[in-house]
Amino acid sequence: MPRQLMKGNEALAEAAIRAGCQVFCGYPITPSSEILEYMSWRLPEVGGHFIQAESEVSAISMIYGAASAGFRALTASSGPGVSLKQEGISYIAAAELPAVIVDVQRYGSGLGLISPGQGDYFQATKGGGHGDYRLLVLAPASIQEMVDLVGLAFDKAEEYRNPAMILSDGALGQMMEPVELPPMTEHNPDKPWALRGKGKGKPKVIHTPVYWDPDNYDRNLRTKYATIAEKEQRYEAVMLDDADIVLIAYGISARACKQAVSMGQKKGVKVGLLRPITLWPFPARAVAAAAQSAKAFLSVEMSGLGQMVEDVRLAVNGKTPVYSLPCGKDAPTANGILKMVEGISDGSIKEVL
Repeated sequence: MPRQLMKGNEALAEAAIRAGCQVFCGYPITPSSEILEYMSWRLPEVGGHFIQAESEVSAISMIYGAASAGFRALTASSGPGVSLKQEGISYIAAAELPAVIVDVQRYGSGLGLISPGQGDYFQATKGGGHGDYRLLVLAPASIQEMVDLVGLAFDKAEEYRNPAMILSDGALGQMMEPVELPPMTEHNPDKPWALRGKGKGKPKVIHTPVYWDPDNYDRNLRTKYATIAEKEQRYEAVMLDDADIVLIAYGISARACKQAVSMGQKKGVKVGLLRPITLWPFPARAVAAAAQSAKAFLSVEMSGLGQMVEDVRLAVNGKTPVYSLPCGKDAPTANGILKMVEGISDGSIKEVL
């Protein structure tokens, strides 16, 4: 299939349709609005259903209903909107239903700014809503990955009957790159567990298993998430084999880190990159393996305080120092990253715990 130049948000929307998405419900918010806008005209063209809800709370509740009927359902928003969706996400997880949520991150707490950021890591990976649940969280670093990962998100959400999230950011959502789109696929919503309305046959009810199977609820919950953690850790390794300093970064920050690795290698600096593609489950096995030979790790993030660095420290488990480079609202630069790598190497920068 020929490659074509597309904006990140629009490429993701088209890929979702080609993965069999039949329902989109959302409420506009910068920098994710192009997903909603694209879906508003494109989804009806292929027989799907688009609803602009009156709020984020309504949108995620509609997704809950569509998922209950077996449809591949998608919603998209940004940090403030995803915060409003948390109750619905918790209910979808509790009901063990598949759905895909896209968070095109903007910077800051509360209203924040409309500029790109990576401050929603805790919210996405630690469960932003109430109760015991996890989301499978996928982090694209290119427009092609925004295309490729949305199909994977739908597949895995159905395999585990659990909501999945694409954690993008305002830079990836707004930039344009050549992409190869997948072919159109059809999705059959007639699942054994899906509701079909009033009619003949055995009645079906969807609600949290804690009501109808309380004795096995905790055990099944632990087994489900342990299985996901065991089987779904994904990452990319760049010049990692003999790296003294290992950069850890996801999404747009990883692109600057790749350039820093290339520049460092040309100067004889042994620096590599481990890029998590899944943020939950975090690629802890790969990080732990790299910690056997690396002299230090540097977590690079577009957040004010640094969030992913906590998972890096857990995976490293004290075997080697872990440093943090939280870049705030400013995108990391290869020169800035390499300067910190050189400071760590010569001992002029100390680890802060």
